[in-house]
Amino acid sequence: MTTTVGMREAGPGVVANPDGISLTSRMLLLACRGVVGPFVRHYPVTPLTMPVARLLVDGLSALRPGPSGVEREQVRLNGFRMEILRPAGARRALRDGAVMYLHGGGFFLCGLDTHRPIAAALARRTGLPVVNVEYRQLPGASIADSVRDCLTAYRWLLRHGADPARIVFAGDSAGGYLSFATALRAAELGLPTPAGLVGLSPLLDLDCAAKQDYVNVDRDPYIPLSGLERVVEYGATVEGRLAPEMSPVNGALASLPPALLIVGEDELLRYDCEVMAERLTAAGVPNSLELWRGQVHAFMSILPNMPESRSVLGRVARFVRARIEAESPARTA
Repeated sequence: MTTTVGMREAGPGVVANPDGISLTSRMLLLACRGVVGPFVRHYPVTPLTMPVARLLVDGLSALRPGPSGVEREQVRLNGFRMEILRPAGARRALRDGAVMYLHGGGFFLCGLDTHRPIAAALARRTGLPVVNVEYRQLPGASIADSVRDCLTAYRWLLRHGADPARIVFAGDSAGGYLSFATALRAAELGLPTPAGLVGLSPLLDLDCAAKQDYVNVDRDPYIPLSGLERVVEYGATVEGRLAPEMSPVNGALASLPPALLIVGEDELLRYDCEVMAERLTAAGVPNSLELWRGQVHAFMSILPNMPESRSVLGRVARFVRARIEAESPARTA
């Protein structure tokens, strides 16, 4: 496992902007602690309230101006849709490389509209097509259904000429879970695995009991363990039981490609990243874990233009380019 201090690789540490934490980042942290956190902690997460929350989030995201400098192509698959974002004027084919981006939102929130800004930012920085996937979500679909949709999107890419050795899966929060879970499922089915995986504040362990004594349970600015427990209850348990294999940290990790994990220093899901990094290292999979000081959960997808977010997305773009340019054959399970 590699953690990063400042802008260089070193021993255990965090990433901090050399100019200090930005004013925008400080304001976001205050908003999450003072407004978003109390609201989220008291919002009843049930199958009845999930659609209401999604409508609220979608409505707020519609107030943001659309990203510039990209072209969009709509794709509709069986039961869900996705879009391909390319840098304006750069009609690179999928075979030249692609990022499959899987949005976060606790498996019941968000979609193409909310995460178009971060997908567009990655398209501009990498110069590659970014496939933004709007998989089915709770309450109408289980977490396993979401994984199946992401696998369908991956198969679509392969059918349309994309080279798996030049594809990187990336996602934030629940989308980070789906990036790893989809790669593991692809390996199980004998499909070639992608060239790399990026988890941004990723959820990687659905076992909430394992997090109960973690130091960041009370430090996270707005993600409550109780809300995560409800999502897992509705989306992943069968007759009250959670199968261990539902959590990517328990998967056959040796089949995975190199991974980049980025998470806020005080996030609840730092636990997931630390466990995954340790297990990837034990499985012989190259990986890097970055802990970002003073940042909230999924900050890079909330405000992609924030100074810290721009730094993160630049690092992700470098990882993507390094992976798709690596001279290695496509891997199979």
